[in-house]
Amino acid sequence: MSSPAPAPCSRSWSISEDSLRRYVDFASESCIQELLSASDSNRAANDNDGWKVLTLENGVEISKRRSGSLHTFRSRWLLRSVSPQQFITVANAIDAAKQWDPDLVEAKYIKDLEDNLSIIRLRFGDSSKPLFRNREFIVYERRETMEDGTLVVAVASLPKEIAAGLHPKQNNAIRGLLLQSGWVVEKLEDDSCLVTYVVQLDPAGWLPKCFVNRLNTKLVMIIENLRKLAQACPIDGDT
Repeated sequence: MSSPAPAPCSRSWSISEDSLRRYVDFASESCIQELLSASDSNRAANDNDGWKVLTLENGVEISKRRSGSLHTFRSRWLLRSVSPQQFITVANAIDAAKQWDPDLVEAKYIKDLEDNLSIIRLRFGDSSKPLFRNREFIVYERRETMEDGTLVVAVASLPKEIAAGLHPKQNNAIRGLLLQSGWVVEKLEDDSCLVTYVVQLDPAGWLPKCFVNRLNTKLVMIIENLRKLAQACPIDGDT
């Protein structure tokens, strides 16, 4: 008589909110340090830091650096007469995200862990560009203000088992991974700011390498859309 088949392994973890908060606090601290390092102008000028400039025009620099089998992309640009708060208000607004990233179908908060710490679902549909088509990402978002006033928004995917426990994967979507990514917004004189955006993406599923490595074309589009939205954002003196 044959033995009964083993029960399938669970692919999701159910963890307490306190455990989730402690995990995200720990993981996001490393992400914040990586973002600050990538935004450091002195390090950016160092030929040994691994960044290769892809485009540099109209005050916008887009670079990439190999990270294992993937690439990390970095964009840096100066926004004149746009305050850090104006920029973050636009870049950090879930309801505005589709205005600066037309590939995005849905963005919604799953859970707020603290005032500056949230879990978010990002979903891209069948009409999106190949790199994002039918993909979803379950990410944390942590927002911090450094002592010098620099604003940092750290974003990265939760481990797939934790993500599945929080939000089961949709049958028609591939769950990609966003690795240590986010924004660094530095305040300059005359209420302008220097913005650094870092993104490292594992789209999951097979894609031609040229699609993955041409993320810089998407960054150019995002930068221009964000610039327009930020410049149109009213200045709130109380923020």
